[in-house]
Amino acid sequence: MSVETPEDVRAARPAVHEQTVDGFGTVRLVPLDPGADAALVHGWVSEERARYWGMVGHTEEQVREIYAYVDSLTTHHAFLALRDGEPVALFQTYEPTADPVAECYEVQPGDFGVHLLIGSAGGTQESGFTGKLLQALVGFALADPATRRIVAEPDIRNEKAVARLVRAGFELGPEIEKPEKRARLAFLRRETVERAV
Repeated sequence: MSVETPEDVRAARPAVHEQTVDGFGTVRLVPLDPGADAALVHGWVSEERARYWGMVGHTEEQVREIYAYVDSLTTHHAFLALRDGEPVALFQTYEPTADPVAECYEVQPGDFGVHLLIGSAGGTQESGFTGKLLQALVGFALADPATRRIVAEPDIRNEKAVARLVRAGFELGPEIEKPEKRARLAFLRRETVERAV
């Protein structure tokens, strides 16, 4: 009798998006399960390299509670990005009009907010990893024709994330002050992506 592993359970979840990226593999986005995925996500967010995510020092139970709350919202969503079945990142989306970020900039119709945390320590060492993963995440965001612009707001101290967004085609906006961080707005317009294809 075989025992199902957490990886088997995750791989069996229906994907909200699936995309094969040349030279990278197949990326599937599956809804995060706050209970089943708490240990995995806690392992990622509690690492020092994830300090800008704001959960270093949180317990596994606190992480589960945070994502149970996110799961209860209709405007904010959390997903695991699976690369060929292996969980490699935490991807969150939100409607900017329903988020505190709306107090910091003029939200436009079709804005789609995103947060990305690379979870796989191996992925942080693999050349081109984040850029290739972003291809699939941008594909998901733009699959909805109503999305006109992807909005990101990394912590201003996270220079690597800001630089990575610029390399992916994001235009930098102003710095903003949020309760938990000073952030840099970044925008990726649909037209920019379509011109690059």
